[in-house]
Amino acid sequence: MKIVFFAHPSFLGSQSMPRFVNMLAEGMEARGHKIEVWSPEAFFTNIPLKKLKKWLGYMDQYLVFPRQVRQKLKQQQEKVLYVVADNALGPYVPLIADRPHVIHCHDFLAQRSALGQIPENMTSASGQKYQAYIRNGYTRGKNFISVSEKTRTDLADFLPVSPRRSEMVYNGLNPAYQQASPLESRLALTGKLGIELKDGFLLHVGGNQWYKNRLGVIAIYNQWRERYTLALPLLLIGAAPSAALKEAYEQSAYKQDIHFLTGIDDATVRQAYSGATVFLFPSIAEGFGWPIAEAMASGTLVLTTAENPMLEVAGDAAFLIPKKPFEKALLQTWAADAAEVLNRVVELDETARNEAVMKGIAHVEKFKAADALDTIERIYTEIFND
Repeated sequence: MKIVFFAHPSFLGSQSMPRFVNMLAEGMEARGHKIEVWSPEAFFTNIPLKKLKKWLGYMDQYLVFPRQVRQKLKQQQEKVLYVVADNALGPYVPLIADRPHVIHCHDFLAQRSALGQIPENMTSASGQKYQAYIRNGYTRGKNFISVSEKTRTDLADFLPVSPRRSEMVYNGLNPAYQQASPLESRLALTGKLGIELKDGFLLHVGGNQWYKNRLGVIAIYNQWRERYTLALPLLLIGAAPSAALKEAYEQSAYKQDIHFLTGIDDATVRQAYSGATVFLFPSIAEGFGWPIAEAMASGTLVLTTAENPMLEVAGDAAFLIPKKPFEKALLQTWAADAAEVLNRVVELDETARNEAVMKGIAHVEKFKAADALDTIERIYTEIFND
């Protein structure tokens, strides 16, 4: 079977989507299929006009690339399965809607925001039109694979009619995330980072997206430090802090123990997972929430939000808190309640901690990468042969 993947352009600087496309392409190639990856190239984007960079990128994505695709489609001599790697690539779906195709759906947060359904992330008028443009594209599709039941449910809300196929396949967890000695990981990190971590630390991994709730992480940490006796450091691995996050940091009475770590390599991230006392992940929403599974596979206890899709990943193997309220007046009470749960996790005795760790490791067995690729291959083949 020949498979053509539609992917995001490299000039957007995404990290997660290229990894996803590589996983699919390499997995299908290893299973004997012929693979091509089509994505927009930087032509107008290379023009040095910073104020127009976004619009120049749109020209490459939505004017130049579709013309190139139409030319390639005219030249195709063999049967091909076209795989749109992300529902955000919806504008390309009409190009291949009458050919064998499938669309991978990760989340509909931007779509829901554009419709005013998420008060934490209101969308501008131009953003609403852009999301409508994307939606008008992917709703032409007939076959879909969602990464979670939450995503599949959201998809159904946006489609005007039931699709031919709407499957759910959890992405495969990177097997590099494995349990390691917490003490050895902490000592190694202490040497690398110059931060004393021998006695443990709290960890968050993620960017500055509104739904990652890094402000909530600091709010919980402040309440925990204020109300309880332990004084573990907090490591936030990911993008450099936003202006709002810097302000929260500066206002914290415990800022000397809060550390933002950017540009961290994968090996160090794995050590951070395995060395953490608790992985703190109070997301408001997620496409899926892979850090939960990564932390569990690394032998770390997870505290996360009792909302889907986080619950889908966590199952009954995590410690849960309510979603952060939108109303600012309720924030301190929410953070204090979350800090109480956090403290219970931190203070688990060795037996209870080990039991919880093993429960998490057993739980994430359901996210094996090979199993995910096998299931995706089966769906691809069925669509190709329809």
